[in-house]
Amino acid sequence: MIYLDNNATTAVAPEVLEAMVPWLRDEYGNPSSVYESGRRANAAIESARASVAGLIGASPEEIIFTSCGTESINTAILSCASMDPDRRHVVTSAVEHSATIKLCEHLARRGYEITWLPVRADGTLDPDLVAESITDETAVVSLLLANNETGVLFPVEEIGRIATERKVPFHIDAVQAAGKVPVDVRACGAHFLSLSGHKLHCPKGVGALWVRNGLRYEPLLRGSQENGRRGGTQNVASIVAFGAAAALAAERLEECGARVRAMRDLFESRVLSEVPGTTLNGHSAQRLPNTSNLSFEGIRSEEALLLLGERGICVSAGSACSSGSVHPSHVLRAMGVPNELAGASLRFSFGRMNSDSEAVAAAEAVREVVGRLRERGPRTVR
Repeated sequence: MIYLDNNATTAVAPEVLEAMVPWLRDEYGNPSSVYESGRRANAAIESARASVAGLIGASPEEIIFTSCGTESINTAILSCASMDPDRRHVVTSAVEHSATIKLCEHLARRGYEITWLPVRADGTLDPDLVAESITDETAVVSLLLANNETGVLFPVEEIGRIATERKVPFHIDAVQAAGKVPVDVRACGAHFLSLSGHKLHCPKGVGALWVRNGLRYEPLLRGSQENGRRGGTQNVASIVAFGAAAALAAERLEECGARVRAMRDLFESRVLSEVPGTTLNGHSAQRLPNTSNLSFEGIRSEEALLLLGERGICVSAGSACSSGSVHPSHVLRAMGVPNELAGASLRFSFGRMNSDSEAVAAAEAVREVVGRLRERGPRTVR
């Protein structure tokens, strides 16, 4: 198997698994307990908190552990809505992850006004549109740092300056970016930032929300854990794993980023040169180093997924949360990609566990599959 769907989820790193196993097998104390095993569990959580904070340039006390990135995103946006209920306007973009889109659609049904910012044809966002959209009624600006389908990066530092000047809370969805590109919460000018462990070689089921020190904050889940900021007994083993994964990502960020980019570029250059009618979706440079979103004229993406899967090549058509759908990606539609090309797109996302030989083999498989599909013409997969 050649796994090229690292934007959907990542394999658990051996070092991460090793770090969490004792907390699954022997160290089962409740971290809220006062006896020795509970105190050890609490100390392990605090160590992990420091590691996650270090990955994004935060202070440990600003990190709240959650169950996933979606919970972190919902908590941030709903906190802003709750803290100032007279403000009933949200600014976001048309290419956000479904966690943000579905919540904003829910808020719209409750009477909120949602501004869906458009993006350029290359997937980038004009920060001037953010400035123009903010009003006295704006409760929060919530935007991706990196798009999960195209990898395109948004200018969050400039947007952060705009939000600060207009005194509006700014939430960044950094779920796809953390561990792949440098993330500095101070430089971003953010108030909230969401993370998820399974995007950086940690098991699924643990995330984090950064809340700037001194910021007014409304918990989503009530309880005494996480200093009263998130109820529910902590998932100690997964939090320890998140800490180990964050430490590894911070240590290897520059080295792995360069190596993964080289693999991605090797794959991409071969496909673009050997498969006529291939189009890159998204800005060629202003994107994550691991992501390649390509459209192949004359095919259907779901057919290509099946044939590539038969060859052991794991990729996706868009984001993991929408890959079961045959409808064209909302991200590509927002970029103005024609429906026939949006429906012929595949996302290849590399990781540090991939190799150059896998990149070459995947490019060859893509060439064969696309050629075969073009020869027989598009069909509907049932």
